[in-house]
Amino acid sequence: MARLKGFRRATAPREEAPEHSMDPRAIDQAPYRPTVIDNAIYVDGHRVDNPGSLADAFERLKQEPGSMAWIGLYRPKEWELVKLGEEFELHELALEDAIVGSQRPKADRYGETLFVVLRAARYLDDVEEVAFGEVHVFVGPNFVITVRHAEAPDLHAVRKRMESEPDLLRQGPQAVLYAILDAVVDGYAPVVAGLQKDLEEIEAQVFGGDPSVSRRVYELSGEVIEFQRATQPLIRMIDGFILGAPKYGVNQELQSYLRDVADHAITVSERVAGFRQMLQDILVINSTLVTQALTETSIKQGEEVKKISAWAAILFAPTLVGTIYGMNFEHMPELHWIFGYPFAIFLMGTVCLVLYAVFKRRDWL
Repeated sequence: MARLKGFRRATAPREEAPEHSMDPRAIDQAPYRPTVIDNAIYVDGHRVDNPGSLADAFERLKQEPGSMAWIGLYRPKEWELVKLGEEFELHELALEDAIVGSQRPKADRYGETLFVVLRAARYLDDVEEVAFGEVHVFVGPNFVITVRHAEAPDLHAVRKRMESEPDLLRQGPQAVLYAILDAVVDGYAPVVAGLQKDLEEIEAQVFGGDPSVSRRVYELSGEVIEFQRATQPLIRMIDGFILGAPKYGVNQELQSYLRDVADHAITVSERVAGFRQMLQDILVINSTLVTQALTETSIKQGEEVKKISAWAAILFAPTLVGTIYGMNFEHMPELHWIFGYPFAIFLMGTVCLVLYAVFKRRDWL
């Protein structure tokens, strides 16, 4: 295939392209798993063969009219995806997205093949964080190829469900795509519950005056934004599938299932948007409470300063009088007066009482 020549050259030793350097798989230390997780051929909704290689699966499809291949890959190498593209005539742009990874949710159609990117999410209770996964789905007339870049979503459970419902699986690749969409959207429910719990704890921290709450709000805001990016495009994507269903031969039953998934996606999207607004409100409230606390502290400090200043003024009055009489001048009023000492004490007390009354009246004391 001429259009895949650029990918064949990619297998030769070369410098790593900038987009590849951003590939999260390069730094992920997940345990090794075989690239091909499952490779099966289905006829009339039942598994009939487990080809040993991708080439065998392609050959079996040509030999068995009405059959469907469902191939599941986990973190495949670049050359494996290139080979896959050659066998199933996948478009080079879709292959490039699958190789690089880190794509936003989207659906692109290349001829008879639909390329879908979905982002799954899991809530990790132990660290109170949201872990995101990514799955790429190639949907052709008689095949479905899934490329996972993370543990989530659990496509093994999706396959088991579909194999237990042959009537649904009999509807072909579009039914498999529906099941994957349904699993991804259903997986958002525990994440929503976990984020709701975190928000409730943050609210308690804010009104409890916990100074470390701002950092937690900031971190949770980042997770909510990332979650919103994963969920919001799904609504438009599923609506597009429903609108294009008659053109691509999707029956009414499957369209009903897709509408149900769309309803769940809308609910999740609305909850996530609500979480983001709540976090913004919490930041405003926390800022207001912090400002209020600082103002109250400043007022209290001002009151203390006034008290200290008032007492300092009161104590300064007798000190001044005592200092004057301590100058020891020979010619000084009342120095040799018999009532000089009592008069000095009386003068000190009078001045102190007058100052105390003045400060008390002005609420300084």
